Amino acid sequence: MATARKRPRPEMEESQAECPFTVTHPDPNEKEKKSKKRRQESEDHPHPKILLQASPFAPLGKFKDPNNTMDRHYQVQPYQRWMDMTRYNSFVLNGVKYWSEGFIFVANSSTIERQKNPGDALQPRKKSDDDWVARILEIRASDEHHVYARVYWMYWPDELPAGTQEGKRTIQGRQPYHGANELIASNHMDVINVVSVTSAATVNQWDETNEEEVQQALYWRQAFDVRSMELSAAELRCKCNRPENPDKQLIGCANENCKKWLHDDCLIHEALLKTYKRLGMDKPHTPAPVKEEEEGVNGKRPLSPSESGAAQTAEQSIDVKPEDQTIKLAEVDNTLSTVKTEDPTTISASAGSKSKSRGRPRKSEPNDPGASKPYEGLFKAVIINSDSAPPLVEITDLRDHVAGGEKTWTEPVHCLLCGEKIV
Repeated sequence: MATARKRPRPEMEESQAECPFTVTHPDPNEKEKKSKKRRQESEDHPHPKILLQASPFAPLGKFKDPNNTMDRHYQVQPYQRWMDMTRYNSFVLNGVKYWSEGFIFVANSSTIERQKNPGDALQPRKKSDDDWVARILEIRASDEHHVYARVYWMYWPDELPAGTQEGKRTIQGRQPYHGANELIASNHMDVINVVSVTSAATVNQWDETNEEEVQQALYWRQAFDVRSMELSAAELRCKCNRPENPDKQLIGCANENCKKWLHDDCLIHEALLKTYKRLGMDKPHTPAPVKEEEEGVNGKRPLSPSESGAAQTAEQSIDVKPEDQTIKLAEVDNTLSTVKTEDPTTISASAGSKSKSRGRPRKSEPNDPGASKPYEGLFKAVIINSDSAPPLVEITDLRDHVAGGEKTWTEPVHCLLCGEKIV
């Protein structure tokens, strides 16, 4: 079965941290077939055990198989060398402590290139060009020069490989509903040298059913199973039955029998279709008699992920130093530490992700990519929101050849599902 290989190991450069360990995923069912052979092995050379990693991720959206979990069987090779190392609950790098089960930023080739050429930081780039993000599953070390972390990778949406299954669709890369600060949890496992860690990361799970809390940090709502290449489901919204992009606005219907949330892109699309059907190519807009509108509750509301996770405690910790550093060991309170010296080859920590303001200006498209747009070039529209008045759609007539009538006007917004006016 095909699997995604997200983190290929390039040829090592001086600034990259070498890691001698790899992760394999044996089939546990093969264990019985090899039982006879294992009995013949000497006690001095025990057969490597196939371990099971319980996933720290529990997506709210389901996979096609309701019994599917993100748990994975694995072995770290070379097995005995890995198992002989001491297991720790945390490590210290450049004065910063990192905990098992915590999230981290990990340097990649793009990170290293930007450090070599600071001027490149001013060039525009995609979010996926930033550091990789991972969740620590296990920390092991033989000494302060050799400290490694077994991790599950978080994917930027841009990194979803070709052949990814999303429901009945086959997709690749970022989808219209993915936000700028959105990550995707995975069960793609690797072992890294912790010298590659640049800083701690704050990553929260987004509960899409929670309509109150606003999330400012990195977040995830979907999970990617690299065994089946399947993406877990996201909460569907609106008439189009597509997920929401948290960076864009949603409008809520206040009808007690509806209470659905609608994409503003879909509302605009519907308003423009009605306008085109009414006015066509050459009919001017004649204003209707003004009718005073009753004040209502603004339908706009922000949706954002809720925070999850809890602080953890540790019994052991280890300081991390590159191989060429001069060290002095001291065993105190079961904590392995070292006297630090300056080392120009150590990857310096970078700042964590800055929060993004919601509703950034961007080209807005209807969530249905197959939607017909006969109005393009003839009319355009925007949603106008106010805290003291119902939302309105403002329509602009772009037809220069049409004389008479109004060129800009507003209309009330109606629910795409129940038809009620949104107040």
